[in-house]
Amino acid sequence: MTLAHLLPGRLGPAGRLPGRMEDLRGPAGGVILLPRNLSWPGMRECDVGDDRGRRSLYGLLLAQGSRNDIARFVNAALLRQDWPLISRSLGAGLSRRCERRFGLAADR
Repeated sequence: MTLAHLLPGRLGPAGRLPGRMEDLRGPAGGVILLPRNLSWPGMRECDVGDDRGRRSLYGLLLAQGSRNDIARFVNAALLRQDWPLISRSLGAGLSRRCERRFGLAADR
């Protein structure tokens, strides 16, 4: 039995997602500075106004960010707007979890 089985939800995506859409309080515009653990060297800044960059950022955060990272950097309205494209870049299981947790429409 792995540690992940002993601590359900703690290490997997379900445990990292904030509890509801209203918990996502990221900025609707401007440039954000990512924590070092979520950025490539020399690429710590992301302009939330750049649609393509924002979608990549949100995909990265949903796949690898902590609960706090996701709540801090993901904007609920922008996630809802971008979801049809973001969901295609995520694994099927993570997409379904996000759709259930945040009430996002499935794009299948």
